[in-house]
Amino acid sequence: MTAGPLSRPQVPPGTEASVPAGESGPAEASIDGAASVDAGHGEAEPHHTAHHHAAHTWEEARRAAYDAATPIPSGPVALGAALGRRLDQDIVARQDMPHYASSAMDGWVVNGSGPWIPVEPGTRLAPHQASPIATGGLIPPGGKAVLRTESAVLGRDDDGLPVLMTGGKARPGEPRAGEHIRKAGEEALEGDILVKAGVELNPAHLALAALAGYDEVQVQGKPVVRLVLTGAEVVERGTPAPGQVRDTFGPQLPDVVSMLGGIPAGQQRIGDSYGEWLAALEDVVPGLPDAPGLPADVVITTGGTGRSGTDHLRRAVAELGGRLVIDGVAMRPGHPAVLAELPDGRFVLGLPGNPLAAMMALSTVGAPLLAALGHRAMPAVEEVPCGTMIEPDPGRTRLMPFRLLYGMAAPAQHTGPGMMRGLAAADGVLVVPPHGVQLGEAVPAFALPWGPPIQGAQEKPAKPKPRSNARTGQTKGKPAANEPVDWSALLG
Repeated sequence: MTAGPLSRPQVPPGTEASVPAGESGPAEASIDGAASVDAGHGEAEPHHTAHHHAAHTWEEARRAAYDAATPIPSGPVALGAALGRRLDQDIVARQDMPHYASSAMDGWVVNGSGPWIPVEPGTRLAPHQASPIATGGLIPPGGKAVLRTESAVLGRDDDGLPVLMTGGKARPGEPRAGEHIRKAGEEALEGDILVKAGVELNPAHLALAALAGYDEVQVQGKPVVRLVLTGAEVVERGTPAPGQVRDTFGPQLPDVVSMLGGIPAGQQRIGDSYGEWLAALEDVVPGLPDAPGLPADVVITTGGTGRSGTDHLRRAVAELGGRLVIDGVAMRPGHPAVLAELPDGRFVLGLPGNPLAAMMALSTVGAPLLAALGHRAMPAVEEVPCGTMIEPDPGRTRLMPFRLLYGMAAPAQHTGPGMMRGLAAADGVLVVPPHGVQLGEAVPAFALPWGPPIQGAQEKPAKPKPRSNARTGQTKGKPAANEPVDWSALLG
């Protein structure tokens, strides 16, 4: 795949918006303007320029990420790595299953009626002969039935020779012809379809494939994702000291990548120097145990998406000959998100350094990208009734983790760009349009990767009970007509 020169996408008409002083713009500062970033890993605070350009709206960014990717071709995968993968070719019985007649019991395989003359195991049995056999053992030629161990008695005939007889717990007429024998082909005949293409493979499917003699199965492509975590101030253990921050990405990103349909293939931690950035993006081979030589399809980085002197993502992409697909999104938090494509076909998804901002960027850009690469549909967006009024914020979409109370969504508390408390307790994320939301209005929302699907509003929600201002011991006043309840006050 050949990538064009590094360039900033053109600004769609009507996406310019002025921003109040002291607030983040909808995307980055204008190309000529600089930007300052808190510790090199926050969302950029643009200088007070007249206009700030948003390359993509929230909806455009999702579509651009989805459209940029081509589904990864199907290929063979070892059974040990195929769990959860979507089967691309039928699993067919290569021979009869089971492919030989075997014993279902420990005991004796016999020919004809007893008493029987014991012979060596595996010997062809003539009438009135028997040989010992274990569960799963091959029925020898001439074997007609299996006599269970608890139904067999060894004795001697009139000449003192050993004979096998029924006894003990034997039932009348035991063993009947074919009793306790697993016939060849009783589970499947050669050519039977065992698992149809399109199925998401579960452990039983894999066991059946192994039983049929498969070492690997043909599955749909799934993106291999490598993580590059940055920040010299980040510590991985213990309580951080002033000036340090605890790593929030290492414990969560691999699992979130899996939930979004990717295959996490190791992570690398680097500092803030340009050389480290360039070397990390040049390294194309992740440490994937089941496929050590398989290159990454996506590299996800954290931090470095601003425009300060310590933010090197764009420069590294440019030096590697890549192009920017998305350079900022008119949303908050997470607006400095970057999606690039390198000449070798790898995608680089740059997430902001603040944890909540990063998760919103991953949901906006990463989820559609991984879905497209993995042969899946665009992640769903449903609507939920909003339990509060949300003021307009012209020029940008706001992503607000919410909780459901009495069937209505109310923005969660503790949802600053660097916070995770609100997201941890959330039922989903509201996609608040720039013009704001009225109380009770249906608002787009998406589910969290680890949460249940958002149930779309099938009918107009019931009106909340009118709020009363009456106090104990006082006469109740007449409530205002059709006055709804603002449930967000209950979310402390």
